[in-house]
Amino acid sequence: MTPRTAHTPLSVDEGQVLLIDKPLNWTSFDVVRRVRFTLNGKKVGHAGTLDPKATGLLIVCTGKKTKSFDEYAGLEKEYTGTFRLGIQTPSFDLETAVTDSRDSASVSLEQLAGAAQQFVGKQLQVPPMYSAAKHKGKPLYAIARKGKTVERQAKEIEIAEFEILSFTPPDVGFRVVCSKGTYIRSLVHDVGTRLECGAVLTALRRTRIGPYSVHDAITMEQLDHALSGTKSDR
Repeated sequence: MTPRTAHTPLSVDEGQVLLIDKPLNWTSFDVVRRVRFTLNGKKVGHAGTLDPKATGLLIVCTGKKTKSFDEYAGLEKEYTGTFRLGIQTPSFDLETAVTDSRDSASVSLEQLAGAAQQFVGKQLQVPPMYSAAKHKGKPLYAIARKGKTVERQAKEIEIAEFEILSFTPPDVGFRVVCSKGTYIRSLVHDVGTRLECGAVLTALRRTRIGPYSVHDAITMEQLDHALSGTKSDR
């Protein structure tokens, strides 16, 4: 099955698989809602959530192609991003206030690379409180925003690659290839804990899902134009 990219024509009569470059501050459901509205309520869904503050590849299925969710949801993911050493927040990113600051001046590039490599392989990861994972039917972030925490079940993930791309203290550029269900914010938090200085995610972009690259994705502007043309033809 070939997803619709920036280089292929759009057809929604039998359903479509869309590769979309999700913009900053959009939720994954914002994208789905925009597509659904433009298609007059046709069945639409996405195969793998991206946080609002993350950008990059989102696979959206319409019509009969929504039956293909499982085909895409389980694929390996690739991300690039940045994190900052020396601080900690409840959400493991900059969405919440800094609650702890520590000196990270002694951390070297070699130590960073070594810490990253220690997380390569299969492992158990606990979902962060600020996440869409559910507890008794409620998303964890709704519980966290009330200042509460609950016990979460760890799930097995796999980090295939964890590469440090740049280091301009205290900011770190990285690339990660991982399995479905991996929380990059938690991975960054764990690296900070390993280095004994703390760390929070400052930017994240999903660049690949399986064989599908964000370079082949369409922007929301391109999507609006394509869907508007399709809508006017019906």
